[in-house]
Amino acid sequence: MIATIKKFFDQHLKLDAQATSENKDHALKLASAALLIEMTRADDVIKDEEKLSVSRAVQTSFNLSQEETSELIELAEAETHQSTCYFEFTSLINKEFSQEQKIKLVEQMWHVAFADGELEKYEDHLVRKISDLLYVSHKDFIAAKHRAQKGF
Repeated sequence: MIATIKKFFDQHLKLDAQATSENKDHALKLASAALLIEMTRADDVIKDEEKLSVSRAVQTSFNLSQEETSELIELAEAETHQSTCYFEFTSLINKEFSQEQKIKLVEQMWHVAFADGELEKYEDHLVRKISDLLYVSHKDFIAAKHRAQKGF
């Protein structure tokens, strides 16, 4: 799965030293969307509520076009479950996002996890893992979880 998303990023989002601010921002939004999509797959059961939560977050928070949103979601859903490496996404996010933006992404991941009304241990584990990779403190991780819970 990561190979397919990496190919998408290489084709559409390859960033270099001369990348425009707009392109970099676009790539960051797509990297974030990819992590949100991974949240739907954390417990091996992709529910409609989770997909809707990701779609909503991608469209409203990231200002992506319908076509980009659909393509990225389709890529993530088309692949079978495989072992993954999140470095492609988290390294880009770590370089460019502020701490507040990282915390917001963790909160959005919690929203996806809670979208179906139940929190599975695998969902909790994935949010913790990504939070650690993004260097989000435990205090901020828990605060994001509580804010997301209040929405449900």
